[in-house]
Amino acid sequence: MLDTRDQRAGAAGVKAARRSPGPGGSGERDSPLTTRAPCHPQPGRQTATSLEEFLHTTRFDPNDPAALGNMLRTLVDCGYDRAPSLPLPAHGQTLERWRALAAVAACDLGLVKLFEGHTDALAILAELRGPTPPAASRWAVWAAEPPDARVEAVNTAKVGIRSDEGQVRLTGTKAWCSGAGSVSHALVTAWLDEAPVLVAVAMDQASIAIDTSKWQAVGMQATASADVCFDGTQATLVGAPHAYVRRPGFWHGGAGIAACWYGAAAQIGRTLRDASAQRADPHRLAHLGAVEVALQAAAAVLRETAAHIDAHPLADAQREAMRARLVVEEAATAVMHHATRTLGAGPLCRNARFARALADLPVFLRQSHAERDLAALGELVASACRNDAPMHAGDASWTL
Repeated sequence: MLDTRDQRAGAAGVKAARRSPGPGGSGERDSPLTTRAPCHPQPGRQTATSLEEFLHTTRFDPNDPAALGNMLRTLVDCGYDRAPSLPLPAHGQTLERWRALAAVAACDLGLVKLFEGHTDALAILAELRGPTPPAASRWAVWAAEPPDARVEAVNTAKVGIRSDEGQVRLTGTKAWCSGAGSVSHALVTAWLDEAPVLVAVAMDQASIAIDTSKWQAVGMQATASADVCFDGTQATLVGAPHAYVRRPGFWHGGAGIAACWYGAAAQIGRTLRDASAQRADPHRLAHLGAVEVALQAAAAVLRETAAHIDAHPLADAQREAMRARLVVEEAATAVMHHATRTLGAGPLCRNARFARALADLPVFLRQSHAERDLAALGELVASACRNDAPMHAGDASWTL
């Protein structure tokens, strides 16, 4: 949670042969989703808290891509992917949205990778007035543009096919497609007449091939990121050319990724905090103090960023989003450093959830471009100074 306070779920038990081992705990080996808690919203409960209760009482195998896909399906079926459980960004409740993402990340980073992609797709479709998502559909956003993998879109009219306006055919390969085998639909970046476009595509078409052979990751292994090959695949244009990256929500979604990083880092920190409560020495307490500083500072920046986005929903939030991402990246890196140094090899070898988070989070953090992003942020700061650009009230550089 972004307030960094301990919020232990007081969830009711579920009817099962064995009690759930906790969020993200493995269930039976032969069952990708062993036990599911009731997902009816409880009156008077806050959004993220009821989601936390659900996550706490639901068992799944976090190492199994199929189980991860089933959990995404369950979250969608239970309505945790939309308002009121998950508000749209820049609609006055951005912090509540990020708290929910952080709760899923604290449960499992592979799961939040799929869940965040799905909820980001829903936000993009709403912002760009794209097609209405079918009931119970599960979405991804695949926007990587490496030089060796490119998707071309061709207007169906140009190939002699009669169809509704906005229909295209896709050809080519899209790389880095997380959850490709688990989603029903995807938003995909492509090129139409040398202009970048965004398209919506249904994944049940015979012209689509999914190749996971290149995915050799240890961290984030269960996301099963694939190369997806399109061969004349039908798709629908979403927005105008360039709209995907030029819309205000592009940076709102980018900042939401930082909330996922934060949720995982906070969960790692809780392991250190709980161990310190049982047995403390000066060195362990010093590491715990450093974790407290890192998490509280990052949470403050995330709260400020969420408030800025809600107050200025149509403004360019690149600077605010990049700052938040870099602050949280640094905090998460510090938390991992301090937690592993003080706890040693024990939990890395005997605590599956802790070990998995320490394997997953460094991979997920590499969605940041590190020093390149720092340089880009520096350029934004310097440019604002050179241009004497007006700043929003309360956002004057480096003042309290």
